[in-house]
Amino acid sequence: MKSKLLFFLLFSLTQLTVAQNGILSDSSKISIFTCGKGEELYTTFGHTAIRIKDEINQIDVVFNYGQFDFREGNFYLKFVKGNLQYCIGVAAYQDFIYEYQYEKREVIEQTLHLSQKQKQQLFDALLASQYTLEESHYTYKFIDRNCTTMVVEKINAVLGKQLINKVDNKSISYREVLYPKFENYFWYKLGINIIFGSKVDVKSEKLFLPQELLNSLDQLKMDGKLLVEKKKTVVKSDQPKMEFSFLNSIYFVALLLVFLFFANHKFVTNTYFIVAGLLGIFLCSVGLYTLHQELLWNYNALLFNPLFVLLPILKNKKALHFTVITCLVVVFGYFMFMLNKPHFILMLPFILLHFALLLRKFKKGYYRA
Repeated sequence: MKSKLLFFLLFSLTQLTVAQNGILSDSSKISIFTCGKGEELYTTFGHTAIRIKDEINQIDVVFNYGQFDFREGNFYLKFVKGNLQYCIGVAAYQDFIYEYQYEKREVIEQTLHLSQKQKQQLFDALLASQYTLEESHYTYKFIDRNCTTMVVEKINAVLGKQLINKVDNKSISYREVLYPKFENYFWYKLGINIIFGSKVDVKSEKLFLPQELLNSLDQLKMDGKLLVEKKKTVVKSDQPKMEFSFLNSIYFVALLLVFLFFANHKFVTNTYFIVAGLLGIFLCSVGLYTLHQELLWNYNALLFNPLFVLLPILKNKKALHFTVITCLVVVFGYFMFMLNKPHFILMLPFILLHFALLLRKFKKGYYRA
């Protein structure tokens, strides 16, 4: 709490200093920061920010759209629901860079070739956006509206055209783009791929990641000249390479699921069915609460079938037979649907386990008639 209060005070003081020096000199520079990922989940995809530097007017500040108002109540509920308000933040250059040096996260700076009029227009827009609620705050959307897309909007506005577009591969899905980002973070990868629905399986045509913006700026030309006039690494990544962890791997999950099957214990099996079924109910019903489009129409509910919760409690033989057969057909349909998906191998241990448990449930008939 003390660190947040300190940040707020520094934030306010920096805003006051910047506001008092609103006219940029001809020697001013505007650049884009692309920040690498850190160890925390929320840093997985990196960060984007805008640096305004004017030595004559003693201005060197960084604007970014990655702040949230910690004074706002019900933070986690709003994050899950999808109506959490993010806001523009401003910090002194040294303070901003120190954080990334401390966390050993890479920061790449691309200095833009802009006219004096464009630089002033962008600076004015960033200053003005701090003082109106509509401009300073926005509702965070994982793909459609985040720290990168907001910077793209600001730069495109001063360029006068929608010049900044994605140059990375647009033929692959958002899920394929995101999948490698979770290398060595197996549990994050598993959770994200279970909770994300069909929206992330469409072609990734929108520019929404910091690295994508960096690549686009590198290739963008205006009037025959590259928009990026200078590029350098401000902070080098010095994070230790993560060592392999059996507990943080698919092998651990596979072993756990194999043990669950061979334990062949009624209580253990029924408990698993109930947990898997409740997860399916959550995946089906989350759309009634959340505004995150990425969580809707989640076909993983075919694997974690809500009908599973009925298997331990059904007493009627015909009803149980019908439910088991229905679940088998649904899991097989999921298996066929997943064959060309990037997370097929990730979900395969669960597919095999569900097939095995359902077949055993059907064949052994240890339920009461």
